[in-house]
Amino acid sequence: METHVALLPSAGMGHLMPSLRLAAMLASRNCKVTILTAQPTVSAAESNHLNSFFSAHPHIQRLDFHVIPLHSSNPHDDPFALQFEAIVRSVHLLPPLLSSLSPPVSALFLDIAAAECVDQLADEPSLSISYYILSITSARFYSLITHLPHLTLEGSCNNLQLPSLPSFSVSNIPPVLFNPENIFTTRLISNLRAVSKVKGVVANTFHWFEPETIEALNSGRTMITLPQFLPIGPFKYHKSVCENTSLPKWLDEQPAKSVVYVCFGNRTAMSKDQIKELGEGLLKSKQRFLWVLKSVKVDRVEETGLEELLGSSLLGRIKEKRQGMVVKEWVQQEEILSHPAIGGFFSHGGWNSVMEAAKSGVPTLDWALNGDQRFNAEAMEKAGLGLWPKHWGWLGERLVKSEEIEEKITQLMEDHKLRSMAQKVGEEATKAWEIDGTSEKVLGQIIEMLKLKV
Repeated sequence: METHVALLPSAGMGHLMPSLRLAAMLASRNCKVTILTAQPTVSAAESNHLNSFFSAHPHIQRLDFHVIPLHSSNPHDDPFALQFEAIVRSVHLLPPLLSSLSPPVSALFLDIAAAECVDQLADEPSLSISYYILSITSARFYSLITHLPHLTLEGSCNNLQLPSLPSFSVSNIPPVLFNPENIFTTRLISNLRAVSKVKGVVANTFHWFEPETIEALNSGRTMITLPQFLPIGPFKYHKSVCENTSLPKWLDEQPAKSVVYVCFGNRTAMSKDQIKELGEGLLKSKQRFLWVLKSVKVDRVEETGLEELLGSSLLGRIKEKRQGMVVKEWVQQEEILSHPAIGGFFSHGGWNSVMEAAKSGVPTLDWALNGDQRFNAEAMEKAGLGLWPKHWGWLGERLVKSEEIEEKITQLMEDHKLRSMAQKVGEEATKAWEIDGTSEKVLGQIIEMLKLKV
């Protein structure tokens, strides 16, 4: 019988894209794949990418999962965290959907933000399937959050030591996790309690990049019992997911390794003052740059113009010097990072970005702004992919001045040792997917486990 698996992505492009890539990877290994798409989506970007993906992958089935909307009276609540909550609260609607699929589903892959669904689904008599979690963060951060329900962070000293795992710097833990009342924190802890019921955790990382942490997670000597950690990264890129985008023609006109690509993700919004300091720093560095600028927190169409964000003076000098290009529309990041003109990446340290840079061997400057990004930057720096100026702090803690930005961008683009180390990372990322490579082997292991369930 054909192996049939279902995937339940969560909200936000940072969650959706890894799920789509995993779906395509499983489909390429002769699995029948159905994606349960939570409706309505939070943003237009999600809807557009889903439509594009299914158009390009007609062999992958789409099944809309209409969740019960969760409304909040607090305007500061994260709309994506509310969608995570809505998905979990609508879990009782899933069994009929899953039972209707043919051939029967042997496994369900859930985004880690919806892991709590396993608690209810595992006891559903109409289903006899295996459950896997998709982790979209570093093994380093995953190892912390799996222990979060068992930790008391308040009053912790500078370092936190857990059995068999590398020690954690408390200053790297996102401040939101110190607030037990925050919706994100409560949802995360609820999800993590379901981890023990899943067959494995599939992760977008690879053994060479985080060997110490991955080996510790699979050692059986951690403080709590964890499912098998299955690293199959860097996730393979499928251009057709964003086939409606194109590279700026300006990039094709630039010399090899001469451009620094600047992008801080889909959900990071800087203040206008910080945007201007960043722009000044880019100009002062005298390096060519391609800057994807964002001014709103939710990944949706921008309404604020470039002149309003940058100021007419700064925007005028950028155009006059012809040193760089600033865009506000969605770009296909992995395609840009693999372009021969790109010589460096100035990023927020989102894990998708780290893995995409690793795959292309592009030296990276990480300004960890929020969430898991300090842990990600720590893993990135340790692997030799790039630089992490820890003293810049979390987003909004202080105004990072143009001179500081200039200094780090110059180092990023002109340090030959850094470039050589990043190239080595790219070579190891490629090896992970060669025959007998670590990620190739683990994906084969997952496919064999799925076949046993059929």
